[in-house]
Amino acid sequence: MAHLMSTSCSIKISSSYRPCGQPLSQDRTVLPNSFTIKTSKSPFKRLILKGHRAGRSCVVLATAAPVSKEVSANPRSGSDRSPNDSSKPQRVMVIGGDGYCGWATALHLSNKGYEVAIVDSLVRRLFDHQLGLDSLTPISSIHNRLRCWKAITGKTIELYIGDICDFEFLSETFNSFEPDAVVHFGEQRSAPYSMIDRSRAVFTQKNNVIGTLNVLFAIKEFREECHLVKLGTMGEYGTPNIDIEEGYITISHNGRTDTLPYPKQASSFYHLSKVHDSNNIAFTCKAWGIRATDLNQGVVYGVKTDETSMHEQLYNRLDYDGVFGTALNRFCVQAAVGHPLTVYGKGGQTRGYLDIRDTVQCVELAIANPAKPGEFRVFNQFTEQFSVNELAALVTKAGQKLGLDVQTISVPNPRVEAEEHYYNAKHTKLIELGLKPHLLSDSLLDS
Repeated sequence: MAHLMSTSCSIKISSSYRPCGQPLSQDRTVLPNSFTIKTSKSPFKRLILKGHRAGRSCVVLATAAPVSKEVSANPRSGSDRSPNDSSKPQRVMVIGGDGYCGWATALHLSNKGYEVAIVDSLVRRLFDHQLGLDSLTPISSIHNRLRCWKAITGKTIELYIGDICDFEFLSETFNSFEPDAVVHFGEQRSAPYSMIDRSRAVFTQKNNVIGTLNVLFAIKEFREECHLVKLGTMGEYGTPNIDIEEGYITISHNGRTDTLPYPKQASSFYHLSKVHDSNNIAFTCKAWGIRATDLNQGVVYGVKTDETSMHEQLYNRLDYDGVFGTALNRFCVQAAVGHPLTVYGKGGQTRGYLDIRDTVQCVELAIANPAKPGEFRVFNQFTEQFSVNELAALVTKAGQKLGLDVQTISVPNPRVEAEEHYYNAKHTKLIELGLKPHLLSDSLLDS
């Protein structure tokens, strides 16, 4: 979105601390202690369903002092850092840390001893209100989430609420937190959402591409040694009739050989925004010497990590709708409520999948083993491949063990995609760094 014009104001709000054990039904968003915020007219209000009018709204932007800034006497280091390990980043900024992957990652890194800050505009929560959707699991406010984490672990995660497309806000955030690594999840992440209408297609492209460009400029101007760990997507590659390599492919043509970026065949405005991101990051690594790792992630499943399981206020999202939900989540919910599993078209669409516990593992491995200055690395981040029909069969089998009569039906495919195709993607680099995969099992489907 465009740069936000804003005016500053000081607001004092007394904090009413609520123990973690208090029921979620009594959840209230209470901002801690006193701090300075900036408000601005929200560009999100244009992204509403046709026929509905949006009321006036605003985005809360943190200034240089984060919402939950606390002075720590501990050295700025991860708990696993050895005295001779000078390459491991100490302070990690998680952009999009209120979202599905970002929240689990922020808690995991904090639990490992990193100093963590979450940067988020909280717009993902607005999408649910706009579309009439909700997570199957109850999601507490970001402030109560972080208070609960502090109460349970004694660890503080700093919070900056604002839009990274506003470079002034992002600059203040960089200068305040001074990250050694930036984990960038802060993008509109749904292909179906980007294809609903023109406004959402435009929002997806502007939010994702401009936001990432701002992050690259912030690293260049304020933290040149900072390592960017960017969440890409396997969807950048499409479904070529050859093996998918990890980012690059060696080609011989007319007697000459070169290693080039693997061809991209995006299938939505969302996937196109990711392709643009990858190109921009690759260029700035070459031109400015930025160090970056692009994690081309497959479809993620699962709700629980060691950290999100600690308390109900730390629960992660479980989206099962047609916009933000995955086929696996949708099938599990359909089986549970007695609805036939709805397979799109022929059901031969094949993709890479991984457990949310492996997502946080992969991010930690990328941070602990950073790219070199000027290096643009690409890791394919998934552990298994399944077709839609294979997922339906796994859910059917798991449902039968629970006494459920699971049926499957084919419905017209709302997407323009190949419904039967060759798919074989390489994914060795993260394994070589030490990834220990959690594979899809009946027990996970049961849960």
